[in-house]
Amino acid sequence: MVYSINIIKFLFSMDDHLYRINKAEKIKNLWRLCLLLTLFSMAIYTWMAFLGIGSDIISSNAIELNTLDYEQSKFGFALGRCVFAILLALIVLFIPSLIFYAITGIPYQKLIIMQQIVLLVMLVERILWIPLMLYWGLDWYVSPLSFGIIASHLTSTPWIVSFFGAISLVQLWIIWFQVKYIRYLSTIKQRWIWLSVIVIHIIYWLTVTFLGFIDVHLISGWFE
Repeated sequence: MVYSINIIKFLFSMDDHLYRINKAEKIKNLWRLCLLLTLFSMAIYTWMAFLGIGSDIISSNAIELNTLDYEQSKFGFALGRCVFAILLALIVLFIPSLIFYAITGIPYQKLIIMQQIVLLVMLVERILWIPLMLYWGLDWYVSPLSFGIIASHLTSTPWIVSFFGAISLVQLWIIWFQVKYIRYLSTIKQRWIWLSVIVIHIIYWLTVTFLGFIDVHLISGWFE
């Protein structure tokens, strides 16, 4: 059986597509869709860079730069975000797939399909955050979709707020989805699937928190 990937249809008919993926002997359009999602990620993060999101340090130094240097700084920032978007897409698509393959034995390509959906949902979440930043000045870790806004009312410790800011309603949906997907294709006990998925996400949230802190220092060091 040949399964042709269609992420949008998958989201509206999940059980049917899971059955077809489980029975599939050949996956069609896998690598082309990986490329398209990577390009979509690049487009979003480059767009954000040109909107000035995250470029506060460059803007604050604008009066000290001539026009050429300032434009070069903006271009360098956008290029950096583009590279970040590529790395993000590749990591989300392939690293968790490899980990889950080692744990479950589910064919690697079928796990990449799962991560393609995860990446798409993450990018949609990022798009939804853009107007919150532009019009209300809300950083990603205090988005109404995340638990960071609750944490910010309970503590002023930055890393705690950032950690809970990385946990959003979308992230909880992704955990549920990954568990459902793996359960359908694997015979591993449900509690071990939940444990594996949650541990991987905790590592992801800690990584996001860490990168959120060093990102500011990297940018300031590059442009000061």
